Amino acid sequence: MAPPSHSHAHTSNASAPKNGFAVDTPPCLLDSDEFRRQGYQIIDFVSGYYARMEDYSVSPKVTPGFLRSHLPVAAPSQPEPDALAAALHDIRELILPGITHWQSPRHFAHFPASSSSIGALGEALAAGLNVVPFTWTASPAATELEMVVVDWLARALHLPESFMFAGGGGGTFLGTSCEAILCTLVAARDRKLAEVGECRTGDLVVYCSDQTHFAFHKAAHIAGIRKANCRVIPTRREDMFALSPATVKAAMQMDVDAGMVPLFLCATVGTTPTTAVDPVPELCVAVAPHDVWVHVDAAYAGSAFICPEFRHLADGAEAVDSISMNPHKWLLSNNDCCALWLKQPSALVAALGTSRDDVILKDAATDGDGVVDYKDWSVTLTRRFRALKVWLVLRCYGTDALRGVVRAHVRLAALFEQMVRDDARFEVVTPRRFALVCFRLRPPASPLGGAGDSRTAANKLNKKLLEAVNRTSRGPYMSSATVGGEYLLRCAVGSTLTEERHVRDAWKIVQDQGTAILREMGWMDALKA
Repeated sequence: MAPPSHSHAHTSNASAPKNGFAVDTPPCLLDSDEFRRQGYQIIDFVSGYYARMEDYSVSPKVTPGFLRSHLPVAAPSQPEPDALAAALHDIRELILPGITHWQSPRHFAHFPASSSSIGALGEALAAGLNVVPFTWTASPAATELEMVVVDWLARALHLPESFMFAGGGGGTFLGTSCEAILCTLVAARDRKLAEVGECRTGDLVVYCSDQTHFAFHKAAHIAGIRKANCRVIPTRREDMFALSPATVKAAMQMDVDAGMVPLFLCATVGTTPTTAVDPVPELCVAVAPHDVWVHVDAAYAGSAFICPEFRHLADGAEAVDSISMNPHKWLLSNNDCCALWLKQPSALVAALGTSRDDVILKDAATDGDGVVDYKDWSVTLTRRFRALKVWLVLRCYGTDALRGVVRAHVRLAALFEQMVRDDARFEVVTPRRFALVCFRLRPPASPLGGAGDSRTAANKLNKKLLEAVNRTSRGPYMSSATVGGEYLLRCAVGSTLTEERHVRDAWKIVQDQGTAILREMGWMDALKA
């Protein structure tokens, strides 16, 4: 009798009992012909999605529970005929109408999640290889490619050589900046406690601005820093919401005088609310007497360093301990991908490294200089082969093309900024630095009420404006921030598909919605501006 075919997923064959147990022969789940057939289906689906991208409303108009009501409560015990085609049909009819389309050319919210054909295919290739490069031995080529690519990227971004493997430092690819901040904070904690004693954990103090991403607060909490020991330094509009070195210096000295131990400063180049740039050189000088770890979070704006005209915004990087940025935000590398560099990776390994006596992970043949076990560079043991897609992006596009992407988005943002300035009813809240424009609709002057009442009215007006803009079915999707007590709208240009016409259309909708709101509220004089 011929053996049963393995080409159908539902086929099951029980072999002869062995030791009293029947053993089921599994279907062939990695058949190359079937993989090719199904792979073409996926590629066709995704390419069709991008071709029809502008047909979708950027933000879904759904309510909680909409999807659960359309799907079974339990997984099927057997697949339906041509299950992948059926699943893709459900994705088209049920999933796509319920997702926010981050790759839409009309997506101007938050920060971009940049995408490219090579970035997506690199993800697919890494998933197909499915290696687990937690040590050099576990996948030598994956480890060494990561070492090569982080140095490539550091050079492309004009980072100091001291952050490269070639210069005594080193880097790695993580999932997000949240991980990078946590890992460096733990390394700083352990290094400091080795100096002052573990009994002083409760005295450790960390510092950031009121514009620093919430990921820093989460990381501090996970690392065991008391909430009361997280110093949030206020910023001012007059300083473009950048961190003040003098204020940081005074806060640290006050803590030292109180018997506390300054540990860590998180500076930001390109804050989330307004892309403020903290003065890194001056901050390093201010905190130097206290030997704190200085980390630069450049998650968004770090990509811009690939352009020489933006490199000056990272001046002083040679004096910091670590720096991180996300290629998935602006360098076409698809989610997820965060690059972290350190001048002294040994501090990270000392804090996060596993025991050298672990018989499962140990391999004496690979002990020695130059061998990197990336399991010791992050929280997780299992890790993804992220370097592969970044390598492909750099090889297939080149750094010139990446610079072109950044510059094109900056030009489009400058266009949007100028259109805002040309309409006297609106104002640019903070000068644009990269490809984010922060703006708001001015409330008509009122002879009654104080400054507080005026600010409240302005905030309500602009919240209403954002809701109206995002409610339009074919309009842009934007986000908001509150800085210095002022509610503002954020237009972040960065989608790979965004063109000038999308930016002009977005501004036209903002203007139209602003006009409608002012008319509705009876502020007719403002319409004459």
